[in-house]
Amino acid sequence: MDKVSEMYGTNVFNEKTMKERLPKETFKELEKTIQDGKPLNIKIANAVAHAMKVWAIEKGATHFTHWFQPMTGVTAEKHDSFIEPRNDGTVIMSFSGKELIKGEPDASSFPNGGLRATFEARGYTAWDPTSYAFIKDGVLCIPTAFCSYTGFALDKKTPLLRSMEAINKQALRIVKLFGHDDVKSIKTTLGPEQEYFLVDKEYYEQRKDLIYTGRTLFGAMAPKNQEMEDHYFGTIKSRVQKFMNELNEELWKLGISAKTEHNEVAPAQHELAPVFSTTNIAVDHNQLTMEIIQRVAKKHGLVALLHEKPFEGINGSGKHNNWSISTDTGINLLEPGETPSENAQFLLMLAAIIKAVDEHQDLLRLSVATAGNDHRLGANEAPPAIISIFLGDELTSILESIENDTPYIEGEHEYMRIGASVLPNFQKDTTDRNRTSPFAFTGNKFEFRMPGSALSVAQPNIMLNTVIADALQEYADILENAEDFDTTLHQLIQETLRNHKRIIFNGNGYDDSWIEEAKARGLLNLKTTVDALPYSILPENIELFERQGVLSKDEILSRYEIMMEEYTKILNIEALTMVDMAKKQILPSIIRFEKELADTILLKASVSQSLPVGYEASTLEAISNELEQANEALLTLQSDLDKLHAIDNFELAAAYVRDRIIPAMDALRKPCDKLEMLTGSEYWPFPTYGKLLFGII
Repeated sequence: MDKVSEMYGTNVFNEKTMKERLPKETFKELEKTIQDGKPLNIKIANAVAHAMKVWAIEKGATHFTHWFQPMTGVTAEKHDSFIEPRNDGTVIMSFSGKELIKGEPDASSFPNGGLRATFEARGYTAWDPTSYAFIKDGVLCIPTAFCSYTGFALDKKTPLLRSMEAINKQALRIVKLFGHDDVKSIKTTLGPEQEYFLVDKEYYEQRKDLIYTGRTLFGAMAPKNQEMEDHYFGTIKSRVQKFMNELNEELWKLGISAKTEHNEVAPAQHELAPVFSTTNIAVDHNQLTMEIIQRVAKKHGLVALLHEKPFEGINGSGKHNNWSISTDTGINLLEPGETPSENAQFLLMLAAIIKAVDEHQDLLRLSVATAGNDHRLGANEAPPAIISIFLGDELTSILESIENDTPYIEGEHEYMRIGASVLPNFQKDTTDRNRTSPFAFTGNKFEFRMPGSALSVAQPNIMLNTVIADALQEYADILENAEDFDTTLHQLIQETLRNHKRIIFNGNGYDDSWIEEAKARGLLNLKTTVDALPYSILPENIELFERQGVLSKDEILSRYEIMMEEYTKILNIEALTMVDMAKKQILPSIIRFEKELADTILLKASVSQSLPVGYEASTLEAISNELEQANEALLTLQSDLDKLHAIDNFELAAAYVRDRIIPAMDALRKPCDKLEMLTGSEYWPFPTYGKLLFGII
C-alpha cells in the first residue's frame, strides 16, 4: 500500500476503524444513529466510548475533549484526562458513554447575545455522531454541538444540523413526487476552497498590526505587486512546498481530503481545495484546516494570514463555498439527467434555488458579513456585495424558452414543456465560468464566492439550506395537491422564472454599470456589515427560521447582537492598534529622520553656503507637511475612539464605527503611507510590503 493510503484517516475514529473495533450489533446500532438520526442508548454509547478510548490510548492520547464551535468563529475545547483514581493510589484509564454523549463546559464566557447572564455558567456539549472523532495533538477530539442550560444554541453547528434536517425533509417530499421512493435521506455537500497568505515569521513579529489584527493597517505599495500575473499557478517556492507537503500529511491523517494546492493571484497568496463531503463534516474539516495551516506554517518559520484583506491594494482572500445536494442513492439533484422526469426534477430544484436566492438576498449577504470581508467584497478580486446568480448562456436560454413557451433555438426547435421534452443535450461545463458572480452554477453545483477566508462556512450554509428548504416546502405543498402534476409543475417553474429572473445575471459583476442595472432591477446592495446585519431580525426572516425549525426568535436576536458587537470590537482593536503604532513607532521614527535631514542641511551650510541641499530641504518640507496631517488625523481618531467607548448601545456603536472610526482610520493611514515612501528604509520602524510579500526565499 502506498504511503498516502496508509496515512489517510489514521487519526480518525472512522467507519473502517469502528467496524474493526466494535461488536457487529453495536456498529449496526451506531450506523442507524449516524444515517437515520436514531437515538443512541447508553449501553451502545458505553461500548462505543470504550472502543474509542482504547483506540485513542493506542495512538498516545491521554485526554479527551468535546470539540465545538462557539460564536467566536473559532473552535473551543476543554481537555479532560482519561485517568480515574483508585483507592490504592493507582489510576485506571476510563471513558464512559455518558462522557462521550454529553459534556458540560462553562457557557458564561462565550458570546451569547444576552441569552445568558454572566453568573449563569452552565452549558452543554452534545456529541455529533455524524462527524467522526479524531486525534489532535495527542487529544481525542469529539465533534459536538453546544447549547445553554436553557436549550438555546450557542454555536454554529446546532443550527447547521437543523438546517440540514430542514432541507432533507423538504427535498425528500420533492423526489418522492418524481418516483424516487427508494431515497431515504438527502444531504447537502460542500467543498470549501481555502485561500491564505504566507509571510516570513521574522517579519510578522515586527508588525503589531499583523499580530493584533491579522492585517496590515499601514503599508505603501511595493514597486512590484501582482501586475505581472506571474504568481498565479506559478512555481511554488521550495520553502512553501515543504510547508504544503507537511500540511497535506497532517490533513490526510485527519481524513481531510486536501486535493488541490497552488499559488493564487497575489504574491505570497496560496489556495487549498478539498474533495466534497457532507456539509457538517466539511465545516468541521475547514475549521481544522485553518487551524492546521497556521500551526504547520510556524514550524517552517512562516505565518499564515487568514484575514480577508491583509494587504491594501492587492487581492484579498476568499473561501469559495461549492454547494450541492444529493440523495443517499447517489443522485445529484443539481445535475441534468437523461429522461424527461430527471430533467424536470433538475429544473424544479434549479427554480427553487433561483426563487430562494432572489427572495432572500439579504440573508445570503449577511451570512458573509464581517469587518474583514467588507474590505474585500466589491474589489476587483471578489464579487460585489450585490447578490446575483450566474447560469451561463445555454441554461439561461433554456429557461427563457420554458418561461415563454417558445422553441429552444439551439436545440431541435421543440417547445420546452416539462414532462414532454428533454433538455437539449445540456451537459456540465457547456459555458464559461464567471468569477465575478457571487453565486454561479458550475455544472452540478453552485459556487457561492462571497464568503471570506477567515469565515466559518457554517453561516452561509445555514442560510442556503434554510432558504432553499423553504422554497421546496412551498413547491411540495402545491405539487402534492395538484390534479394534473405535469401541467402544475410546468406552470410552477414558469411562474418562478417570471417572478425571479431579475436575480439571474451572466455579465461582468465588476463593471460599474452593473451597480446601476442591479438597482433598476430592485436588487439589494448592502455594502457593509452594519448595513446587512439588521435584515436578520426582520419579522419575515424570523418567521422563516422558526418555520423551518433552524433558529428561534431569541437565538436570532442573540446572533444579531453578537455579530454587531464583534464588528465593533474588531474595528476598535484595529483603531487602537493604529494609534499605538503611529504614536510609538511611526511618528518617532519620522522625527529622527527629520532631524537627520535638518542636521545635514546645517552641516552643509557650515562647510559652504554653496553646497546644494535641494533633496534634504524638499524632503524635509514634504515630510513635515505629511507629519502634520498624520498628527491631526491621529488626534481625530483618538477623539473618535473616546466617543465610541462612551456609547453603550451596540447598534449605535456599530454605526458609529462605520461612519466615523473607519474614515478616521483611513485619514491616518494616508499620510503615514506617504511618509513611508519619503523616509529612509533604515528609519522605517517595521517591515514593508516588499519584504512581507516577497520575503520568503
